[in-house]
Amino acid sequence: MPGSAPHRLPDQLRPNLRLVFVGTAASTRSAAVGHYYAHPGNRFWRAIHEAGITPRRYQPSEFASLIELGIGFTDLSKSGAGMDHQIAAETIDVSGFRAKMDKYRPRTIAFTSKKAASLFYGRPSSGIALGRQLSDASWPEIFVLPSPSGAASGSWTLEPWRELAAWIGREVS
Repeated sequence: MPGSAPHRLPDQLRPNLRLVFVGTAASTRSAAVGHYYAHPGNRFWRAIHEAGITPRRYQPSEFASLIELGIGFTDLSKSGAGMDHQIAAETIDVSGFRAKMDKYRPRTIAFTSKKAASLFYGRPSSGIALGRQLSDASWPEIFVLPSPSGAASGSWTLEPWRELAAWIGREVS
């Protein structure tokens, strides 16, 4: 439906989640079907299982069931859709994201790309390292993960995802 507004992916948030994954915005495919990380070339679902974050490989259509594992989802842009470079700057709502995190207080936040983290921190992607970020006691722990998008294959590594799995495993035990 060219010209129609993209479908908005619903936040999957509730108080005290152990982990919230945060993207820049829904991909065109995810917006069309209403599921996070829905493009067949996206590594997200494979990565969270292979890293040990989930006990099995879930399908994009099952995203809402991860809340039972203490895992939530949101994006910095709830109205934009497409690849990062296609997301209009005015749809990025960092203050709205911060308000949600203040309200729900997850234990750990994981940005699923350096681009999303750069928008949150307000600095270039090149200045952001993958993995666990310097801690600020007033904010949940933050991890930056390499984008699972097939379009970001050149920078893919599972290691920061494994670091996240080890962290949340320690933090709940």
